[in-house]
Amino acid sequence: MKGQRLEGKIALITGGAQGLGEAITRRFAEEGAFVFIADLAVDAGENTAKTLRDSGSKAFFVSLDVTSEQSWNDAINIVIKEAGSLDILVNNAGINIREPVETMKAEQFDTMLGVNVKGPFLGCKYTIPLLRKNGGGSIINMSSVCGLIGHRYTTEAYTVTKGAVTLLTKTIAVRYAKDNIRCNSIHPSTVDTPLTQIVLQDPVKREERLGEVPLGRLASLEDIANAALFLASDEAAFINGVALPVDGGTTAD
Repeated sequence: MKGQRLEGKIALITGGAQGLGEAITRRFAEEGAFVFIADLAVDAGENTAKTLRDSGSKAFFVSLDVTSEQSWNDAINIVIKEAGSLDILVNNAGINIREPVETMKAEQFDTMLGVNVKGPFLGCKYTIPLLRKNGGGSIINMSSVCGLIGHRYTTEAYTVTKGAVTLLTKTIAVRYAKDNIRCNSIHPSTVDTPLTQIVLQDPVKREERLGEVPLGRLASLEDIANAALFLASDEAAFINGVALPVDGGTTAD
C-alpha cells in the first residue's frame, strides 16, 4: 500500500533512470509523488517511467543533460506543461573519473566539474523560480562523505566537486529561505551498487571500504533513498542548510 508522505508533490530527480537516482525515484513514487525522471539514458528512463505508471504512480521521463542551460530550460518547460509546478528537486546526477591529481588531465577535471558542480548549480538556477512561485519547496543535493572530509581512497577531483556541492547547498539554503525554499545535502559513504560490487571484488579494496565504516557495512540504495524522502517531506519542514551524512559513522570516526 502506498504511503502519503509526498502525496500531491511534484519531484524532479536528475540521474533518475538508474542506480541511486532510480532508487530515489521509486521511493518518491511509492510515497505518492509525481516523479520526473531526468536523465540522458533514454531507454532506462522510459522503462522506469512506464513501470511506475503501470503500478499506478505518476511518472514522466525527461531527457536532460545537466551541463546544458538549454537542456535545463527545455526540461523545466516540460515539467510546467505536464504538471504545472514543482515541489522537489533532487540533484543526483554525478560522475567520478578515478584519476589522481598527478595524472588527471585538465579536460577530465573540467568534465567532472561540469556534471558534479555546474549540474546542481543549473538545477538550482532553473527550479528556484518554480519553487518560489509554488510557495516554496525542497532542494536536495547529492554530495558525499568526500564533501566533508579528505578521503584517502578517493581522488582529489571528486572531493573538490563534492565539497563545492556542500557549500552551494548552504548558500542556497540561507539565501532562499525567505521564499520557503529549503536546501540540504546528503553525504553517503560507499553505496552498495553493482558497480561497487565489481570494484570490491578486490579483497584489499573491500577491507578498506568496510573497515572505515563503524557500522561495518556499505550503505544500501534504500538507506540513501529514505534519507532523501525525509528531506523532501514536510517532516523536514524546519531542516535547512544541513549536510546529512548517511555513512554508518564514517565521518564521526
